Amino acid sequence: MSVRHLVSRIDAGTPAHRDRAVDGLRALALLAVPAGHWLLGGFKLDGDGLHNASPLSAFPVFSPVSWVLQMLGVFFLVGGYASVLSYHRRPSTARTWLRARMVRLGRPVLGVTAVWALMIPVLYAAGVPEDTLRTGAKLVIQPLWFVGVYAVVTALTPYCVRLARRLGGWAAAPLIASVAAVDLLRYGPYADAVPSWLSLLNILPGWLFAYQLGVSWGEGRLSRRGARLLLVGGTALFAVLLLVFHYPASMVGVPGEARTNSHPPSLLVLALASAQSGAAVLLHGRIGRALRRPSLWAPVVVINLSAMTILCWHQTAMLAAAVPASFAGAVPGLTTAPDSVGWILARLAWMPLFAGLLVLISRYARRFEAPWEAEGGAGRARRAAAGLLAAGFAVFALRLA
Repeated sequence: MSVRHLVSRIDAGTPAHRDRAVDGLRALALLAVPAGHWLLGGFKLDGDGLHNASPLSAFPVFSPVSWVLQMLGVFFLVGGYASVLSYHRRPSTARTWLRARMVRLGRPVLGVTAVWALMIPVLYAAGVPEDTLRTGAKLVIQPLWFVGVYAVVTALTPYCVRLARRLGGWAAAPLIASVAAVDLLRYGPYADAVPSWLSLLNILPGWLFAYQLGVSWGEGRLSRRGARLLLVGGTALFAVLLLVFHYPASMVGVPGEARTNSHPPSLLVLALASAQSGAAVLLHGRIGRALRRPSLWAPVVVINLSAMTILCWHQTAMLAAAVPASFAGAVPGLTTAPDSVGWILARLAWMPLFAGLLVLISRYARRFEAPWEAEGGAGRARRAAAGLLAAGFAVFALRLA
């Protein structure tokens, strides 16, 4: 089958009511995750193995790159939009709907962690240093926090719908106020007296903010006027936080820095999510019209069908190149410290290889997105074994073992 014929089949098989713009926004946000991790994450090799490093430590001037690649706000926005439409179309109870969505999120996570649990002893026996294995395990488990948070906010969909119907787009306002209050306490004049765990209070409202906006949008309660307010207000707040209150410029964590914007999310993350959400709503029509072209629409479909595979396995693709290279010593862009322009150029050259490895891995890993087999003794035993392997991997990755 030719590529042109396949593209035509995908376009012809798309229901007329399908919101192509939302799928396009989701695909863009999905691709930003591996692009961000591959560009803004690196390694340094010493006698003990590979260790995490970031080019932003040496080149903070490149922090604006993280503003473009940090698109989780868009992902949560379209997630809320799609969830509310799915919720209203559910064929049975809300509990059944939620269970189905939790299973869809959980299968790929269980798959990648179970496979890595099996790989670790094999790699160790093959001579891969323990420090390299721990670095790899941390990188693999790092994006999975997102799945857990996304599962929690998805479970809150019925409550988000009620808020959207009552308050419209303003339903997200208390969430941004909550994050602002916590930031004031942890970064204000009495920060030394505030316990460190207080920042964890920002996790739920910080990531629920864009999801609630998406629910309001899906309910038809977020107008273009509201979108313009989000875009202008979010941009202005972002600038004030950077220039006046001196928030860290990077949207991702930088090794050695005392403050981070993303773990847990700071007010700067919500400001960026606000601006991104406003822009997404305003561009919705244009994006939808552009994706009427089959050649643009087909890649969006493929990316969306592999969403969880991309999230769960993109770090493995980078490690599949870096770990073998570590046996060769200093390989620019892979095992050398990300502290030179040469590293940046070399890393850009490695990006197609990472993408190719991810495509190769996805051919086999996508089976973890498929529905589980019918209930039975053997099926339950396999799932229990996978669960135990996943738990063991998590313990190893978090250095608890």
